[in-house]
Amino acid sequence: MQVRVQGMYAITPRAAAEAETAQSAGRGAAAEAESSAGPETGTEAPGRAPAETPAGEWTASACPPAAGPDTAETDLRGRRPSALRYPAGDVLVVSGLPGSGKSTLIERATAALDARGGPVHRIDSQDARDRWQRRLPAALPYALYRPLVRAAHYAGLRRALRSGASVVVHDCGTLTWVRRWLARDARRRGRGLHLALLDVSPETALAGQLSRGRGVSGYAFARHRRAVARLVAEAEAGRAPEGCVSVVLLDRTSASALDTIGFG
Repeated sequence: MQVRVQGMYAITPRAAAEAETAQSAGRGAAAEAESSAGPETGTEAPGRAPAETPAGEWTASACPPAAGPDTAETDLRGRRPSALRYPAGDVLVVSGLPGSGKSTLIERATAALDARGGPVHRIDSQDARDRWQRRLPAALPYALYRPLVRAAHYAGLRRALRSGASVVVHDCGTLTWVRRWLARDARRRGRGLHLALLDVSPETALAGQLSRGRGVSGYAFARHRRAVARLVAEAEAGRAPEGCVSVVLLDRTSASALDTIGFG
């Protein structure tokens, strides 16, 4: 079951639950029929492994009149979607713990162009940090030039938003003022703000930090855990953060299956 919203399709929490129930009922009926028929030898039909949730595209709704409880929400954890698609010109925030795979997902799956042929801007603070690291002595501690990196990152984000192009933003979720800024800008420009939330365990995120050779302090990681936990709880309850018109929950399984994050 799908709900059509302003020319785009969105799967709502209720619709997703009904679809899952229908699929389960269909699988149960098929299994009962097979068991009743049995093989020609008359022995009991062997058990079968549960079918994997079929891959498919998830399409966000166009911007509704106002965000709220009816905002589209889909839990894709444990599933294998092939693509996430958003209206051209909208803004997607990819959030989650440090080390959860946000940068990897954005770099690997984001389409270079939207359906209008315009560029899709990928704004990742790590890109700004890498640029500054190449310019400065390797022995210089990052803490000394962190303010410059952040200023460059937000300046780049501001330019991308003003361009009117589709934008994908890397965000750890701890700075609520950033989402509020993005939400205000989206409303002013008639765009939709969307959230893709990577839900992985703290152990998985710490392993990701170790593998990339770049971690955060214990204090900072605790702040990230609290912030992301709140976002996940809101999404599980069917509530998107203030200003967002859609939120989708991903885990490592669903994020790894994604081939495309596209616009239009």
